[in-house]
Amino acid sequence: MADTDEASIAFAHEADKATQVVQSDVAELGPHLRSLGNANATGALDDFTKHFAEYLTLDHNVLGLAVENTNLKAQHLSFGPAREAADSFRDALQTLATATPPKDRCRVDGLVAKAVLSVRDIQVLHAPHIAAADDATMTRIEAQMGDLEASARDALKGLSGIVDPKAHAQVAAALVALDKFKEVSGQIVALSRRNTNVRSLALSLREKPMLTAACDDSLRTLEEALKKEGFTATR
Repeated sequence: MADTDEASIAFAHEADKATQVVQSDVAELGPHLRSLGNANATGALDDFTKHFAEYLTLDHNVLGLAVENTNLKAQHLSFGPAREAADSFRDALQTLATATPPKDRCRVDGLVAKAVLSVRDIQVLHAPHIAAADDATMTRIEAQMGDLEASARDALKGLSGIVDPKAHAQVAAALVALDKFKEVSGQIVALSRRNTNVRSLALSLREKPMLTAACDDSLRTLEEALKKEGFTATR
């Protein structure tokens, strides 16, 4: 599985070229085998053609999914824009305690910690969501994300009620950063839900080996039939 769209497209083109070579060889070999009248060889080639067609259908699906790279794109968003928004959220809140009367500082510290940890926990949940292979797991993770976001917003609401009015601009900046973080997280979830890298990898590991083995078996049968044909001709 490639780590960029460009590499994925390049590999897909290489696979297509290799496929064309195999199809050309099969088309050229067929008439020669039929002229020999060797039923075993012809049958083996027909079997290979059938299995290879099934392989190509699967491979087309795998390549189509892999080229989309949605899981990889979600990962890049998580490590880039989402992290930046989370850091901005933290930075907007970290000096609030110093702008708060001593009697309220412990409460402010607690609310700031609650807000920042909630956002960080959402960041942590990006990775298992991106890696998840089933909808039920992703749904459960999204519910956790929603609860954590609500917790962060509840903390901001509490801060707005106790910090010095001069610090309201910092709370407002934190809210803007949280909204940005939510927007990027939504993009991550949407890409992750498509799951194209996970799905293409699963198809490659689960179904491709069986079709590859079937093609190999047909080719071995064809090779044995041709060896016997060569032995008969020599005699």
